[in-house]
Amino acid sequence: MSVQFAPPSPSLVLKSEEIADAAAIEALLDRAFGPGRFVKSSERVREIADFAPELSFCAFDGEILLGTVRMWRVRVGGQAVTFLGPLAVDHEQRSAGVGGQLVQRACDAARAAGDAWVVLVGDPPYFERFGFSAVDATGVRMPGPVDQKRVLALRLQAGAPVPAGEFGPV
Repeated sequence: MSVQFAPPSPSLVLKSEEIADAAAIEALLDRAFGPGRFVKSSERVREIADFAPELSFCAFDGEILLGTVRMWRVRVGGQAVTFLGPLAVDHEQRSAGVGGQLVQRACDAARAAGDAWVVLVGDPPYFERFGFSAVDATGVRMPGPVDQKRVLALRLQAGAPVPAGEFGPV
């Protein structure tokens, strides 16, 4: 499912994450989530996953980082999936569609790479508009406490079996 957004601002540029972006990304993540981000179950997944820079993107206005989305390769019950997160957008840009453009770009890149599923922990009303569903993630077990209704999955390849089980390394 592809969601259509208003054309981006002429000055907004989405590009693949680069090593040089790391400091700005960490600063944005700190502002968006605070120090509590390191104790979340999603962080436990990222600790065992392989970062996928080719599927991770940044939104810039000139030299200013406005948003970021990161993707990770991991397994759920032995099945390869892509884990989306974190997604962060500068507070002043949260209603401008930047986050939606980042999610769509990352999911399109994962689909083009042949990935079967994207899994995340997030706000259902926000992510359902991209086709994510809690129903497809009912068998996914996070490594720690989480509201299961916030565990969502998006099927990228027709016929791919629904992921079920615990997270594990690739």
